[in-house]
Amino acid sequence: MTEGATILVTGGTGQLAGALDRAATGLRVRRVGRPDFDFDRPETIDASFYPAAPALVVNAAAYTAVDAAETDAEAAAQANHAGPARLAALCAEAGVPLIHISTDYVFDGTKGAPYVETDATAPQGVYGVTKLAGERAVLTSGARAVVLRTAWVYAPDGRNFVRTMLNLGRTRDRLTVVADQKGCPTTALDLAAAILAIAERILTAGWQDRFGGIYHAAGTGWTTWHGLASATFAEAAKRVPGMRVPVVVPITTADWPTPARRPPDSRLDCAKLAAVFGLRLPDWQDGLARTLAAMDLQKPG
Repeated sequence: MTEGATILVTGGTGQLAGALDRAATGLRVRRVGRPDFDFDRPETIDASFYPAAPALVVNAAAYTAVDAAETDAEAAAQANHAGPARLAALCAEAGVPLIHISTDYVFDGTKGAPYVETDATAPQGVYGVTKLAGERAVLTSGARAVVLRTAWVYAPDGRNFVRTMLNLGRTRDRLTVVADQKGCPTTALDLAAAILAIAERILTAGWQDRFGGIYHAAGTGWTTWHGLASATFAEAAKRVPGMRVPVVVPITTADWPTPARRPPDSRLDCAKLAAVFGLRLPDWQDGLARTLAAMDLQKPG
């Protein structure tokens, strides 16, 4: 039975944790985040875990500042590797299933086709390296663990690419956006729904060994950052008559140098998620439309 079961969700102030809280029905979501839960302070991990007595844990906490990680490697490693390793150890000790959120940045983006879970990893920056280390720590902890690699996550609130584009578009007539990086945009609304469906399955059916391991969970279909920006403005303009829409100019990665190298093609094949859990996230354009519908597009955010 899952009625009233508590799911402990880390990263409590983040966009995914918020989406999980709003989408949960029949499951009690307990969000924990800074300052009470902080991977930088390992003692808070135990202090948050034991009183919650969770039936399942979702680790949505991470160091996600991709460029800053290049000069802040120790903090990135603590949040993306050491912290999750401790959380996984607690889950293993208590026999509590763990759903751990990871990233497409564990790949170098040179395959030329969507990545499957068994493809070789080759992260190109500190963020990807530490997230991959976190995956391995979780999977070797002895915990009943599901690792979900996702990509290009955005939500109606929080800091994300879609909201950044909309805010910049309020004051600029022209935006330049990288058009040679491919990926699978994922709304936190759909990712949260998938996570909760997995949690329901595990808690209702009981843990099965076939559930464990790595899965790709991202919006269906793909685009580029330029494509996502253009689609964002086109969809928003449908909802706000007379909305200011800037010209979105495509540029190359070389035109927009950053401290961390991004994978040029990190598309994810999500067939395994469908095969094991019967789940496939909706088309990314549909997810974008629903996310914008949940936003106040006339209010700066």
